[in-house]
Amino acid sequence: MSERQAIPERPPAANSPSVTRFIRYEHLVAGVSGGVTSTLVLHPLDLIKIRFQVNDGSGKLPAYRGLLDAVQSIVRTGGLKGLYQGVTPNVWGNGSAWGLYFFSYNILKAWMQKDSDKPLGAEKHLLAGTIAGTGTLTVTNPIWVIKTRLCLQYTGSPAAVTQAPQYKGMLDALFKLWRHEGLRGLYKGYVPGLFGVSHGALQFMAYEELKKGYSHYFGTPINKKLSSTEYLIMASLSKIFAATATYPYQVVRSRLQNQYTMAEYNGAVDVIRKTFRYEGVRGFYKGLVPNVLRVTPACALTFVVYENVIHFLMPSS
Repeated sequence: MSERQAIPERPPAANSPSVTRFIRYEHLVAGVSGGVTSTLVLHPLDLIKIRFQVNDGSGKLPAYRGLLDAVQSIVRTGGLKGLYQGVTPNVWGNGSAWGLYFFSYNILKAWMQKDSDKPLGAEKHLLAGTIAGTGTLTVTNPIWVIKTRLCLQYTGSPAAVTQAPQYKGMLDALFKLWRHEGLRGLYKGYVPGLFGVSHGALQFMAYEELKKGYSHYFGTPINKKLSSTEYLIMASLSKIFAATATYPYQVVRSRLQNQYTMAEYNGAVDVIRKTFRYEGVRGFYKGLVPNVLRVTPACALTFVVYENVIHFLMPSS
């Protein structure tokens, strides 16, 4: 009787290039924790930023003389509660966005490194950030539309504003948007949002390069846990860089999502053309000051919470 031929063994599963082996839920938890914390602390500045962005000087919306005047006006008409108008979708949006971004970004980064300890170059950080940002925006865009609509419900304002549809909350806004504007309404501002993906990509690239430069200068491992102050400084610098470079897209996006003026625009290009014609370059930077005042500490707080949570969940990282 002849002997059976030996069947060659399959290579171990660990050698598989599958992306799934790089999935770590810890990045999702840490990202959500950071996003929710920073949003709860700094939502009032986000509300004011949006109201500055959509004010095109037409007189249809309340105008504020500055940051202090905006705070006083909102508190006068809506009380302290007015400063947290739209906070629910903002918490959902930022929590899910930061969670998904950190989650997908780190999967891509680990896959690109292929278990190597050598840090990636700036171009690969930029690529990973762009892919992660596009996916995150596709999932969360409806939440941002709802947040913008809720933040732009004014109290004691001109008739042109108070006649617009009012929303009782996040779910009510979702149902009304779907009923009156359909899927297209939930994805208003998506195109300029895609340009905004460069914001997150530039921010993560700058943050990673700062950490890499720090590690190289002091001769420490790239994954070494730093102090909260060091994370704050690196996150703040990277955010200021990205926010200044990409801010105009936020103005365009907010104007497309605004329920009071959206009928005046035929798309992102039309918003750009009209904004430049009537307001000049300065119009693309309306709300920049409250935005920088908000996003810089918000980003710093998000990254500090993220880094501390991730090192708690993954102490060996």
